[in-house]
Amino acid sequence: MTTACLSCGDKAAQDEAAQTLQEPKFAYGICIDTLITEECVVCKREIPSKILQKRGVTYNTIDFIAKKYKKDVFDITKIKVGNKYTFIKTNDSLHTPLFWIYEIDKVDFAVFSLTDSLTAWIGHKEVTTTKEYIEGEITSSLWNAMADAGGDQNITLQLSDIYAWTVDFFGIQKGDKFKVLYDQQYIEGEKSGIGKIWAAELTNDKVVHKAYYFEHGGRQDYFDENGENLRKAFLKAPLNYRRISSTFSNGRYHPVLKIVRPHHGVDYAAAAGTPVQSIGDGTVIDKGFQAKGGGNYLKIKHNSVYTTTYMHLKGFAKGISKGTKVKQGQVIGYVGSTGISTGPHLDFRMQKNGTYIDPLKFKSPSAPPVDKNFKGQFDADVKRCDSIMTAAANNPTFNVQ
Repeated sequence: MTTACLSCGDKAAQDEAAQTLQEPKFAYGICIDTLITEECVVCKREIPSKILQKRGVTYNTIDFIAKKYKKDVFDITKIKVGNKYTFIKTNDSLHTPLFWIYEIDKVDFAVFSLTDSLTAWIGHKEVTTTKEYIEGEITSSLWNAMADAGGDQNITLQLSDIYAWTVDFFGIQKGDKFKVLYDQQYIEGEKSGIGKIWAAELTNDKVVHKAYYFEHGGRQDYFDENGENLRKAFLKAPLNYRRISSTFSNGRYHPVLKIVRPHHGVDYAAAAGTPVQSIGDGTVIDKGFQAKGGGNYLKIKHNSVYTTTYMHLKGFAKGISKGTKVKQGQVIGYVGSTGISTGPHLDFRMQKNGTYIDPLKFKSPSAPPVDKNFKGQFDADVKRCDSIMTAAANNPTFNVQ
């Protein structure tokens, strides 16, 4: 190889030296300096054997990787339409495929070596994270407002989880506002997803609800500015409903029976099949069918004080039976119109010490607040987040990092 001093005037020698000093190019952890790549996506009715045989991979090789790495790496029969795959080939007239890479999701990919070694492994793309800020005002819905602000709808979904115990999202109205400080994830310079929300401010009906993420004592949760836990013992509602068709009453005229009798629950009108969630941790103490009443129903005991009942279900979630322990937010059944009912809805009832209470007037007790031993650290985090969000709100070019 020719060597030359880069300070001399020999341009050809400088070009050769510059090429020699270039950083090697990699794709999926494989050096591709002397190779070529072919990028595609899985099309409808496309199967692995068709994809591989089209590139000259033998049936024996396909059969081997399909069986050998089905459990330990990736089952190639599980490829999905629209997912990307890449072939790395020799840079000659034969274009022999050396590697086949299938992207399982945005981060993970499976690499299959198609040479004599026939090895395979799972790789991971590097994910970088930056803190970013977004705000907006609602004119129709939080979902549309987030889109108008250029935000990822996963932020909306996270907000609905964070505020599930304190804000009725069906009560969101025009003029409400949101502010969010969050982690934006990037892969190869492109946005790939949303990480943690660090702080949020949701104004609903002129009431400001603040939320701050805080880890301490081996647990993590969201708290308001005073350190009170935003997570309550129970969810505000057991489903996403269209409207409340009937409220708690000691004397309601029954639309089917044509008589006046107590209705010790709340009827949530929703489409048949809508998932119904347990409003809190507990144990299923009763499951059955009432032909002349609630149809398919479940009763959950949450603790020594509170019990909830879910009626007129179309069916039960898989694995739900008497004695099953359930978690808050776990799907337990689906909206139906079984029993005596004029249409699909959930009749939801709550008992306190054996007495029916109005779920809409019930104020759920909070989960544990920030431990007093960590309150100083929490207050410092709140101050820092507030400072960042204020600066970002006042200056769109402010770098929250």
